[in-house]
Amino acid sequence: MAGRSHTPIERILETGLFSSRWLLAPFYVGLVVSLTMLLVVFVSELVAFVPRIVALDAESMIVEVLNLIDLSLAGNLVLIIIFSGYENFVSKIDTGDSEDRPSWMGMLDFSGLKMKLIGSIVAISAISLLRIFVSLTEPDAPWNERKVFWLVMLHLTFLASGLLFALMDWVASLTERQRLEEIREMTNPN
Repeated sequence: MAGRSHTPIERILETGLFSSRWLLAPFYVGLVVSLTMLLVVFVSELVAFVPRIVALDAESMIVEVLNLIDLSLAGNLVLIIIFSGYENFVSKIDTGDSEDRPSWMGMLDFSGLKMKLIGSIVAISAISLLRIFVSLTEPDAPWNERKVFWLVMLHLTFLASGLLFALMDWVASLTERQRLEEIREMTNPN
């Protein structure tokens, strides 16, 4: 509130609390390091994969490509968390007039971040399952029914969680719309 006066203690406390958001910055720097580690693993997988291309059958090729896609999705997820987390909780990122700025940057709130996160987890889980199913077509592929069962259950759990998050966000948006309409009616009674 603009007209409210603060005591010196309140001002110091509120300034300290507001400044504490910078304690999150090292977390995002750590995520940049983890993104670099994902890149190292991606390049390592790619370097090991390329010389074997001619010797691979279609199923093995698909499994190798799915491994690379999995790493790429994980990298995208980390980047989304870095950008949106930093912008939502620490400070806006000044990219100047760069046309390379992602369109969602600065527009992804906590709810949107949550949905992107669960969506990415579901996609990564689905690719992992697909990789396992494709590898089962290989001759003499080991079949671990218990492992496949739990991976499917885990994927379904991620999927159900995503649907429940979406449902909760939808209900919250309805509640927010209703609250705004009630405020509008109170301020304009005609």
